[in-house]
Amino acid sequence: MKFIVVTGGVLSGLGKGIVTSSVGKLLESRGYHVVPVKFDGYLNVDAGTMNPYRHGEVFVLDDGTECDMDLGNYERFLNINLCRANNPTGGKIFELVLSKERRGEYLGVDVQFIPHVTGEIKNWIRKVGQDAHADVVIIEVGGTVGDIENSYFIEAMRELRQEEGNENVAFIHVTLVPKLSVVGEQKSKPTQQSVKQLLGMGIQPDFILCRCEEPLEDKPKKKISQFCNVSEGHVISDHDCSTIYEVPFVLEDSNLGDELSRRLGLEVRPPSLLDWRAMVDNIKHPKGEITVAITGKYTALKDSYASILEALIHAGAHHSARVNVKWVETTRIEDGELSVEDALNGVDGIIVPGGFGSRGTEGKISCIRYCRENNIPFLGLCYGFQMAVVEYARNVAGLKGANSTEIDPKTPYPVIDILPGQTSDLGGTMRLGAYDAVLKKGSRVAEAYGKEKISERHRHRYEVSPDYIGKLEKAGLVFSGTSPDGSLMEFLELPKHKFFIGTQAHPEFKTHLEEPAPLFYQFVGACL
Repeated sequence: MKFIVVTGGVLSGLGKGIVTSSVGKLLESRGYHVVPVKFDGYLNVDAGTMNPYRHGEVFVLDDGTECDMDLGNYERFLNINLCRANNPTGGKIFELVLSKERRGEYLGVDVQFIPHVTGEIKNWIRKVGQDAHADVVIIEVGGTVGDIENSYFIEAMRELRQEEGNENVAFIHVTLVPKLSVVGEQKSKPTQQSVKQLLGMGIQPDFILCRCEEPLEDKPKKKISQFCNVSEGHVISDHDCSTIYEVPFVLEDSNLGDELSRRLGLEVRPPSLLDWRAMVDNIKHPKGEITVAITGKYTALKDSYASILEALIHAGAHHSARVNVKWVETTRIEDGELSVEDALNGVDGIIVPGGFGSRGTEGKISCIRYCRENNIPFLGLCYGFQMAVVEYARNVAGLKGANSTEIDPKTPYPVIDILPGQTSDLGGTMRLGAYDAVLKKGSRVAEAYGKEKISERHRHRYEVSPDYIGKLEKAGLVFSGTSPDGSLMEFLELPKHKFFIGTQAHPEFKTHLEEPAPLFYQFVGACL
């Protein structure tokens, strides 16, 4: 088993997750079984309680793990399903160490960062690879070199190379090469400084990936090679692309796939990336174009809806269409600053995404009504599904004042509610991870999926109240998918509408470039 460790320097946000995913793609395209791991240094056990403004989107795995959005990139690039073990955090590591200490498993010694914390990290990484029967484990170290939060993890990776052998562990360092307008040339000093810091931690990088706006020039490349003790062929340009899905080709053009194979003693094989290339070409050279409104309350940080954006790109690629996004802050509609007509002017369809809390909900409901009444394609995800139920109950089924008890606990018609058996000391339990659903034969949803039993990921608490299902169906709303026992409503649709579908699930969490999420594919088709 081989290991590749990806570290970052200078500043966060350089795209280590895309690099990790792209390196994995290059090896996977050569026939190697690759398993990615992302370490996050925060002391939270997972990302579930984090505000999207601070952390970006909370991604959900099949097993219900709420995790870093980079795991979404891994899944989308490698077409795999990950689990809790693929995202160790500082919180998880320390929780493990402390629980072992309490059980006396360290045999009464004083528990320390070395060897106990670093030992558990190495055991964790090895077990992930062994359980997956991986040829290569790629480990992304969150944050930047020099952070207190990841220093003990980097030490564990240094020890891993010592124990596994230099021929079995390679280090890739991702670092910034800025080009300042006042000097007009790419500067290598930030890279030199971050590599020096890494060397001070006992790690000599094997490859340096230089994040830059334009392709890396020869002069800084030679300088980085000389000062950082890395051969010129291993100093690689990681410049800006029109789409993240082009990054594997940028790295392949620098021969990274073959060089990594040689470095780790793997058989050098040609990559198989023809299907990937076709999709990238469709993204870069689309034949059609649409504009989709995303109506939410976290629109100031686009990373809050990262998976939705990627799902639209994937669906667009398969239709050879560019999907432009118009962001609609629904609190502005709610406050009267913006009319629905102006907000949705010129859009070909709207998505109402997931969310929590009452802010912006009346604006979302107004947008859904506008779509329903004007035959504009609508896709409701999780909270969007629930708001579609509320809108229909109020304006079609005659249940004036209908609402979700999350928004209005005193609503006369609680069409969305926490169901009996779901309550806990905290007021509710999250429905997290993959759940099966049975789709109604002949429905638009069943047609989209091409089958009648499917599985999608969830992240929500509230459900359609069974007390109002009959009234809503009598008024014309079709619940076209339910849980296997029929107790929970999973999908809704309006058959006579151009495209009006909602789901309690988050189908955007299971989209891949080579296999787009079915509902997004159908939605983009309807918009076109």
